[in-house]
Order: sequence, then structure tokens, then C-alpha cells
Amino acid sequence: MPPATPHIDLTVQLGRLHLPNPILVASGTFGYAREMEGLVDVRRLGGILPKTITQEPRAGNAPWRTIETAAGMLNSIGLDNDGIEAFVAHHLPYLAGLGVPIIVSIAGRTHDEFVRMTARLDGLHGIAAIELNISCPNVSGGVDFGTDAAMCERLVADCRAVTATPIIAKLTPNVKSIPAIAKAAAAGGADAISLVNTCLGMAINWRKRRPMLGNVMGGLSGPAIKPIALRAVYQAAQAVETPIIGIGGIATMDDVMEFFVAGATAVQLGTVNFYNPKASIEVRDALPAALAEAGATCVGDIVGTLVTGNDRRP
Repeated sequence: MPPATPHIDLTVQLGRLHLPNPILVASGTFGYAREMEGLVDVRRLGGILPKTITQEPRAGNAPWRTIETAAGMLNSIGLDNDGIEAFVAHHLPYLAGLGVPIIVSIAGRTHDEFVRMTARLDGLHGIAAIELNISCPNVSGGVDFGTDAAMCERLVADCRAVTATPIIAKLTPNVKSIPAIAKAAAAGGADAISLVNTCLGMAINWRKRRPMLGNVMGGLSGPAIKPIALRAVYQAAQAVETPIIGIGGIATMDDVMEFFVAGATAVQLGTVNFYNPKASIEVRDALPAALAEAGATCVGDIVGTLVTGNDRRP
């Protein structure tokens, strides 16, 4: 482990959520952390998002569920999981013992289901925040709340009303206006906004005239969507004062710093966990030196510092 750069404060505040550092791992790419503990010192992360849970167990979508692309991955997992009660009974006790903030990602089919799940998790030991997955393109229902501003605001507000736990709204890039949905999430009382989830895409086997995913379409993630994610973070940061968690193609220290400059206060590493499981710790270790190079003594010093217009810097 490289020596820490002195006088660099890595802690960040996302509304009511305090994190020891801004490097998190994204839901659906890190299992329930048990799977990665032999490869990654998970206790040094800023936070862990286990795979999204639903009210009832879900078998997920038909295969194929994942396809490698030229610069990323298409997935159509379909939120395969054992349901909220199995999570609370079997996974949460282990996660709560790690000593790292656990942010539980939930997805509901209806407004009321989101609210019920949020209430069920309220006050449970080991849960630092709840992320509302209103942006998964691979299931029906939940994504509607991430594409309609009025539905988004009402959902966030009603979930916020049933828990003292910080709420994060995870948004989709598959909308006409990122600022409009970000404003709705902020108006609903979200402590933070995470974006982006995957971009809707597809792959085709032209010889067989068949889609390569069993669900035909899926979510594109990885380096291919990084420019889209950066744009979305920048647009959201211009529209709201709510802290932002950047997601999308983040794999290196340069990627992380770009998202900070664009307006993110924290980041989630996702697809990179499949091909470089140690990436999150590598950027965590490199972060103090990168902030020092930028003349910053804390993460907040660099967040949203992008210079545009006539004063553009190289």
C-alpha cells in the first residue's frame, strides 16, 4: 500500500450520509461482498452497494443475460435475487459486520412496493442508506419512476417519509432531460442522486437473425458510456444542489477525478469489478496524491470545478 499523502481529508457528506471516502462499488457488480472479500479489502471502501433486492424473489430474465461489447458490457440480468426477507435474514448480518457503510439498493414494481420496502428496512442495523433503483432498463415497472418527473418526486418523498435512513435516487440516462428528473428527485427530498444507470442497447447475431440477449435489449455499461455519464453528472450538478454520485465507465484515478470536476461528490465503480476486482482499492489508494496534485486538501475542493466558456483551460 502506498503511503498516504498528509493533510488530505477523504471524507464526504451526501446529505445526511457520511462516508469515510468517496469510492464505492456499484450494485450488481460486487455481489453481497462475500464474493469479493478474498480479493479486495472491502473494509477500506467508502461504501458497498449489494445487488438490488426486490420485495419477492426474482428468477431474472432468460439467458443469455450478459454480452461483452467492444468497450463494455450489455446485461439483462433482470434483478435476479432472493427477495427482501432473505436479504435481511441471510445477507445483512454479514454486511453489517464489515464496518463499512452499506447502501441497500431496492427496486419495486409499484409505488407502494417501493414505500413498503423502504419502511421494512428502516432502522435495521448496518444500513447506512437506501438507494431507490428507479432506473433499471431490464425490468418492467420501476424504471417508470425514473423517467417521469412527477412520479419520481412523489416516490422519493413518500419513501423519505417512512424512514430516517438517508435516501439516494438512482437515475437513468434514457430520458429527454436529466436536469428535470434530478430536480424532481431533489424536490422529493433525496439526500443524494446517483447517475447514471445503464444505457439501453442491444446486440445481434446477424447470421442467425437473432438478438444475443434473451430479453432482446439490455443495459450497456463500462467505458463506452463514460462520456454519457460525465455529461449527465455535469447537467445534474448545474440543476440541483443535492450531492451527486457518479457512475458509468469509471475504472481509473483519472476517471474518478473527471467525475469530481464534473460535479460528483462520490463515485461508484461497476463494470470494472468484473475484469479488475482490485480497481476500487487501487483508486482509493491513489486518491490522496491526485487531490494533492490538484491543490486540494479534501474532495470538496475539486467537486464541480469544471471551467467552461471563454475561460476554458486545457
